[in-house]
Amino acid sequence: MARFMSPGTVPGLHRGITVIEARALIDATPRDSIQEFQTGDTVRVNVMIREGDRQRVQAFEGVVLKGRHRKGDTPAPGATFTVRRVSYGVGVERTFLVCSPLLDSLEVTRRGKVRRARAYYLRGLTGRSARIKERR
Repeated sequence: MARFMSPGTVPGLHRGITVIEARALIDATPRDSIQEFQTGDTVRVNVMIREGDRQRVQAFEGVVLKGRHRKGDTPAPGATFTVRRVSYGVGVERTFLVCSPLLDSLEVTRRGKVRRARAYYLRGLTGRSARIKERR
């Protein structure tokens, strides 16, 4: 009966491809239709949705909990950002890849002022206390 062994303990087994090789395999350039954003911003993400043999664009609007994107920076191949919105009284969070081909566009509707890199504290807030001040 074989038990699980980590790749570092088995002789002759490699850990996989390196980060440099991964960057060469994956096209890590975000689209031009993605604006700069950071934590606390309210964004509208247009995502390609596939239903059977049809494709359509669906908008998901909410507050960025974590992640950011700046023009000129090349993000890591696995760079993600999380958007949260409240729909019918239930909080819904979606995580998107910055360089995903399914991401049609991203537009910032409101710039938020937060003092954290990850705004997880918004999960426990409702009503007026969940509002974020606007950055000037």
